[in-house]
Amino acid sequence: MRAFAITAPRHGEVVEVEAPTAEPGEVVVDVERAGICGTDVEFFTGEMAYLATGEATYPIRIGHEWVGTVTAVGPGVESAWLHRRVTGDTMLGCGRCPRCLAGRQHLCRELFEVGIRRGWPGALAEQLRVPASSLHALPDALDPAIGALVEPAGNAWRAVDAARLDSGERLLVIGAGTIGLLSAMIARATGSRVTLLARSRQSVAFARSLAFEVVDRAQLAQKTAFDAVIDASNDSASPALALDVVEPGRRVVWIGLSGQPSLVDSRRAVLGDVTIVGILSGSPGLEGAIGLLVTGQVDPRPLVAGIVGLDGVAAALGGHRDPTWGPGPKVHVDPRR
Repeated sequence: MRAFAITAPRHGEVVEVEAPTAEPGEVVVDVERAGICGTDVEFFTGEMAYLATGEATYPIRIGHEWVGTVTAVGPGVESAWLHRRVTGDTMLGCGRCPRCLAGRQHLCRELFEVGIRRGWPGALAEQLRVPASSLHALPDALDPAIGALVEPAGNAWRAVDAARLDSGERLLVIGAGTIGLLSAMIARATGSRVTLLARSRQSVAFARSLAFEVVDRAQLAQKTAFDAVIDASNDSASPALALDVVEPGRRVVWIGLSGQPSLVDSRRAVLGDVTIVGILSGSPGLEGAIGLLVTGQVDPRPLVAGIVGLDGVAAALGGHRDPTWGPGPKVHVDPRR
């Protein structure tokens, strides 16, 4: 089958590889659509931390946001999965340790990450092999753009859930990338009053086109404190900024990661009695996200700027944007093209 592989920093190509086989407890999925995210870009540029730690090595087959149809089941897997439309969890724990048994498989010490960590091949391919235990069923009629956004939406759902807001309370989302925008959409759908902090003119304009209030740093200083703040940016100064603008006694949620350490004065959190929550992975939020997306309470399709085939992935990872694309931050891949 055809698959996309990154073979060295800033070099990726479509390769012919052996089609996967469903081992015991596993299924094979025909991939219909997959998303490209910031983690994939970091692998392409060589900046991904797992490359330095040895938890990932070139060549790597990326892709962890996907939707497809089960076309083969391995021994021990219920035949009811066959021909089902599905997406799947990126985080594959061992299933035996205390963390996995407690439902925290995304924190397993022996964790595999699809298309990211410890060599598990990703979804930028015609087919994908995953454990049946990682699957989440989707309606057959669901737009593939929505299906391939379930994984990032799971991250955003967890961030909004961690903010612990009541209807009508004010949320600031720092960062207008995919996770920030999905967090804003989910929070608005569940009753929060949302303000976005964006940097570039393009991201400000796009967020406003989605009917969000958008401010820059200067305008933020004129606002009263927010009932919760979600930092979904990659700016190392944003975690400290979140503490500056949250109402005392409320919550700050950190889900964005910067390329270098962030400096935060812990005294501000203590003296403000602020609860800080870190979010890693959408795993515990996938069902919540699916519920909002399938029912149409949140429609993330405007976030998808354009779709490429496998032959167009390297250019997309390198920052190329077709002039015919929309203004959204997300690029999708159709491996069948």
